[in-house]
Amino acid sequence: MPQIEHITPNENLPPHADVVVIGAGIAGIATALELRERGHSVVVVEKGEVAAEQSSRNWGWVRQMGRDSREIPLVLESLKLWHGMNARVHGETGFRQCGIAYLAETDAQMAEKEKWVRENAVPYGLATKLIGSEEVDKLLPGSMINWKGAMYTANDCRAEPFLAVPAMARGLQATGGQIFTQCAARGLETSAGRVSAVVTERGVITTDTVVLAAGYWSRRFLFNHSINFPQLGVVNSVMRTTPIDVGHTTTFSGNTFTARKRKDGCYTVTHNHFSVADIVPDTLRLFTKFLPIFMLDHKGLKLRLGQRFVAEARLARRWALDEVSPFEQVRILDPEPIHWILDDAEAALKKAFPAFAPFKSAERWGGVIDATPDAVPVIDALAKIPGLFMASGFSGHGFGIGPGAGKLMAQIVTGEAPCVDPTPFKFNRFEDGSRPRPTTGL
Repeated sequence: MPQIEHITPNENLPPHADVVVIGAGIAGIATALELRERGHSVVVVEKGEVAAEQSSRNWGWVRQMGRDSREIPLVLESLKLWHGMNARVHGETGFRQCGIAYLAETDAQMAEKEKWVRENAVPYGLATKLIGSEEVDKLLPGSMINWKGAMYTANDCRAEPFLAVPAMARGLQATGGQIFTQCAARGLETSAGRVSAVVTERGVITTDTVVLAAGYWSRRFLFNHSINFPQLGVVNSVMRTTPIDVGHTTTFSGNTFTARKRKDGCYTVTHNHFSVADIVPDTLRLFTKFLPIFMLDHKGLKLRLGQRFVAEARLARRWALDEVSPFEQVRILDPEPIHWILDDAEAALKKAFPAFAPFKSAERWGGVIDATPDAVPVIDALAKIPGLFMASGFSGHGFGIGPGAGKLMAQIVTGEAPCVDPTPFKFNRFEDGSRPRPTTGL
């Protein structure tokens, strides 16, 4: 797993809090920070460590470009927050404006990008534009490929996952928010049908408001309370290179690779096409709901049957709140990276840009992306249990839109006017017969 900046957790679990947030990834910490700044007492409980799962394992891209149109208003809100985040939390998140380029080798690829610009960038007033082969050569010199062009957004950004969420967590603590790690939330107690307490492995916290931001674990938590949240996991593989200076500060992707300059002088490199979905018992239960995603990305998303099926089958789907929960059995989900995928990305990058040839793979890791059937998160109140809210199912987009998601979640909790239209993020879209679908994206 990647090396994450450590935070010192709080020690004494309080008997009460205005709001309890379950999960110390970027969505949970961003929500807690927003609520604390509004004057609410906030406690975050985390079964493992701050940002130890996907919030530290993602690519570190903070982009507008290539988004599902339903997420664009939220990412624009997030960008405003990212720009002020270092000052806000008095810490280093690694956030920098760098620009992002999606490279195209063929006319067909350029046509896809032109369509996205026309249908999304233009209506929302984004800075995204198409550039030709000569401009690509100036932006990213030294390529052996004669690129047709690229889709380029000069004001897209990056941040460092291993720095950002811990810095935000320390900022939350500085305002009086409390964070408890190695402290799994086993479940909820209710009174007259609404939330009255969170039962953790270390004690009970009375509260009438809970925000579930548990990433991949949200489905299992909710199922124990008879709420069926459609969610599956996708394993994405990432590598850190040895330090190398090739002069490229723009983040970019080709057909089979991506590369992002890091604050530490290395690059984060990933595959732009392949990822793996482990077949688990929930895959069979939810297959029809996720069939559109499997069909949309049938070449890039590889299904795999292996040990993960047995491991998931052994975890309880229901448990009493005085029993050890699955969240105590698996503190940190730490999948092995898929080495053939990273080998393919590394070879393709070095072939396309020979200046990268000297680097070696210094570190590799896998992470589990929590996906919904339409690849759009849920940020909503859950009607079945009043007082329970949810920010989960970010489908690989959570790092970039996390600050905006936290703001929207806090506004929904407090009843404020929302910063963006929350309709696309409603939970009931999976239950009202609308059959939500993913878009192609880019």
